Amino acid sequence: MKRKKVFVTGITGYIGQHVAAELLRQNFQVVGSVRSLAKAESTRSALAALTDASDVKFVELDILQDAGWAEAMKGCDVVIHLASPFLLAEPKDESVMITPAVEGTKRVIEAAKEAGVTRVVLTSSVVAMTSGRPSGTYGSDSWSDVERNIGSYAKSKTLAERAAWEAIRGSSLELVVMNPGFVLGPALGKAGNGTSETLIANMISGKMPAIPNVAMSMVDVRDIAQLHVAAAEKPGISGKRFIAASSEPVEMSHVAEVLRKAGYSKVPSRRAPNFAIKLMALFDREAKGMVPNLGVRISYDNKETIELLQWKPTPLEITFTDMAAAMSQ
Repeated sequence: MKRKKVFVTGITGYIGQHVAAELLRQNFQVVGSVRSLAKAESTRSALAALTDASDVKFVELDILQDAGWAEAMKGCDVVIHLASPFLLAEPKDESVMITPAVEGTKRVIEAAKEAGVTRVVLTSSVVAMTSGRPSGTYGSDSWSDVERNIGSYAKSKTLAERAAWEAIRGSSLELVVMNPGFVLGPALGKAGNGTSETLIANMISGKMPAIPNVAMSMVDVRDIAQLHVAAAEKPGISGKRFIAASSEPVEMSHVAEVLRKAGYSKVPSRRAPNFAIKLMALFDREAKGMVPNLGVRISYDNKETIELLQWKPTPLEITFTDMAAAMSQ
């Protein structure tokens, strides 16, 4: 039987490496786009920690340029579009985040159409669903309000996903969207400097002096990988948005408590008052990104993801401790 071929953008990233490894484990052929071929072998080595990565093909492509995308996708059955800009601190100019996210998504979808790809799986986020919304429970029909001050990352994910739905209108190309919560879990290879990695590193090293009054719906990166593969191959789910996040928000203080109990003694126990975060936000762009979430508690209806994609969520306590252990090695 012919092996299905999947094209993965963002294959060098934290989630991208896990998705590629899961595809390989399930006997898919994988082609990955990289900004520079210099990153190809380190990515192959990271994948090799979990599976045979010898036949992964890497293609050097620029998300802001049309050249080469459709040609690289020829012969692929599915495209998984993970590549999206992310900065830890809020940029001074929001277009730094928004333009590549939106234009890149449109470019990938147009190339997929031209190449005769059957389905695109787009990695969006719950921040495209509930940013700027009040505390409550939300489902897959919810959208963030980009007219509010929701930050450039949430705005970029919202506008990019909207652009994707618009781009497939009137086309035979199938679109399935994955909306993960805050993604945690061990990185493959060397830990990077993404949000979750920085958060856990700062907690276990003692760099974080106090815990902010923030709660987020979370998900294990290994679950996200399995869900992307399920979304790539399950028939009859085109046009759906899948919430890949815990149904209830997890307090940052709970993450800290789990890590302290696991023996990470430098993890702080005291809480940062809201006014302190707001004060820091005046001169710290990382703190500024936290302010809209202070005291907000968002829950999600993830039943459809559990039922249609047979998702069995990894207990988050395992996620936290596995991640901390991997970062401590």
